[in-house]
Amino acid sequence: MVNPTEQDERHYLAEVKERIGFALQHTHDRVNAVADELRETKAWIHEHQSGLDEADQVAALQSINRMANMGTETVARRRQLMKLALSPYFGRIDFQSNRASAPEAIYIGLTTFFDPGLRRNIVYDWRAPVSSMFYDFELGAAHFQTPSGKVEGAIHLKRQYKVRDGVMEFMIESGVSIHDEVLQRELSKSADERMKTIAATIQRDQNQVIRNEEAPVMIIQGVAGSGKTSIALHRIAFMLYRFRDSIKARDVLILSPNKVFADYISNVLPELGEEQIPEMEMDELATALLDNKQPFQTFFQQVNALLEQPHPAYIERVKFKSTFEFVKLLNKYFVHLENTSFTHIELKVAGVVVPVPFVIEKFKAWQRMPMHRRIPEVVQEVIQYIRKESRRKLSGSEKARVHEMVPRMFNMRSAFEVYKDFYQWIGRPDMFRMMPGMQLEYADVFPLIYCKIRLEGINTYDHVKHLLVDEMQDYTPVQYAVLGRAFTCRKTILGDINQSVNPYGASAAEDIEEVFPQGELVKMYRAYRSTLEISQFASAILPTPGLIPLERHGESPRVLRFENGEDEVDSIRSMITAFVQSGHHSMGIICKTQRQADELYTRLGLNNVHLLSPASTTFTHGVILASAHLSKGLEFDEVVLPHVTHSNYHSDMDRRMLYIGCTRAMHRLTLTGVGEMSRMVNRSEE
Repeated sequence: MVNPTEQDERHYLAEVKERIGFALQHTHDRVNAVADELRETKAWIHEHQSGLDEADQVAALQSINRMANMGTETVARRRQLMKLALSPYFGRIDFQSNRASAPEAIYIGLTTFFDPGLRRNIVYDWRAPVSSMFYDFELGAAHFQTPSGKVEGAIHLKRQYKVRDGVMEFMIESGVSIHDEVLQRELSKSADERMKTIAATIQRDQNQVIRNEEAPVMIIQGVAGSGKTSIALHRIAFMLYRFRDSIKARDVLILSPNKVFADYISNVLPELGEEQIPEMEMDELATALLDNKQPFQTFFQQVNALLEQPHPAYIERVKFKSTFEFVKLLNKYFVHLENTSFTHIELKVAGVVVPVPFVIEKFKAWQRMPMHRRIPEVVQEVIQYIRKESRRKLSGSEKARVHEMVPRMFNMRSAFEVYKDFYQWIGRPDMFRMMPGMQLEYADVFPLIYCKIRLEGINTYDHVKHLLVDEMQDYTPVQYAVLGRAFTCRKTILGDINQSVNPYGASAAEDIEEVFPQGELVKMYRAYRSTLEISQFASAILPTPGLIPLERHGESPRVLRFENGEDEVDSIRSMITAFVQSGHHSMGIICKTQRQADELYTRLGLNNVHLLSPASTTFTHGVILASAHLSKGLEFDEVVLPHVTHSNYHSDMDRRMLYIGCTRAMHRLTLTGVGEMSRMVNRSEE
């Protein structure tokens, strides 16, 4: 066995770092050489440009581009090696295939390191086929799948390491479950400034999701703190590795809930050796699909309205447009339009009368095409019919008459007019209300886009080869119907029905399966983020069937009641001071609404508190003050929930906001309020 003892392992780490150092020096020299060559080539071209013909100029430009690309790749490799030098690997398995005479020590890290001197891999990328055994098997029989088939054998040794800044902090050797102790160590630490990679602690069930190559649509329903977003991002990293010849980072799109969350997760893929991936909010997608021509209420504004001014008629409109039945009604309406939009107009050109049934038949023959886009096709069919019947070519004026008359046969209205008429057709005109300034209610945005797709079509996002949709529970069936038509690529869709910020329009994983019947559903019940005490406290507020909290203990959540608002604010100030001195990295003060967050920010009057708003674009460590809506997906060492009174938290929507706030906490949770505390919490007044 190579490196049998921990001391041997430490010596081996030093040797690996030395080899990485040699590789770093080589790439450094290569970067300088390419830069010098590029500079010399540009100087030569500048000096001889008057004598270069077109072919010489093209060749020179190609040479410059080649060198620039080589330089970019070398710089990227140097950056990779610099990270590798700080932490070359985190795991090891000694695997002996059935065809081998002895086991091979396989070290596993975030990226592959091939040593040209030894002519072999010293470190294997965690996404490599052989590395899958580290996650899937303990000691004993094991196998892994390669493009050429299954390799079977046995694992004789399994170790896990923590290497930070080039120093081995610990080594664990186990024949049972190597991940549990390391996982506990990692989770007991303070939260990082941004989401971190979990490659060293991926669990077996998570690994199956990450490496699933077959599912055209992967639907992940995960409880709060189950790591579903991390899993989805690692799945993207795996896809970029597995299909690196056909998919690049620029070919992937993340639909994220807001810019702060997008910034919070922005570190994961670069840490895994991949480029940053484009992201877009659902509201931005809507603006693009509506050609930036129709103002509308944002999703954040809708949630705020439901929390602050839950008018029954408004709630009814939101609920009505958030069901599968609503999508089915829209589809029935378009069948009705197909059958009733034709106006009988006699079309006679070149002495030929075009039969009405012929025009209708040709219109319906293009039923897979948006209704407006069928008209040019029908025009061409009619022209061909007239040419055949008249036995001559048509003049320009005759063709122009066909182009004029055929569209008049069909009542082709705008998407907005058709959508508005839909409510008259179903006998529910009360379900459509414009806001001041001709602004659409958010619940109408994607139904209107769906009508636009059916009538006019849209420019689909064909360049996107994988779509990642986070917070799936916040999107309605009609939104998924739009996504299905706008993005024809593979999809990873994830969320938690318990964390819906709009219970009147939430989608469960089973609902999404109806829209994407080819999808594969995975449910994740194990929660890693919070201590057992916090998990149990949150589950008492909103029961989570099947939840399996990790056995990591901490202090019990506190519920503090105050006699007046000043005392509550003073207590929160004291908690902020204690946090700053604690050595923890992040504290979240989470209010039910944005208005409450704004007011508390003013009352606190502290410069070291960062207020998040819908306009925020970055996540910073320290003390964050936010609404429950904007806190989704984030995690903090410590969380404080102010104003947890019965008057503030009493509805079903309030319950979900409270649950979201509680489940952001990793180590400590405190709830405060003045007067009667919410009946949703088990009071433990101090």
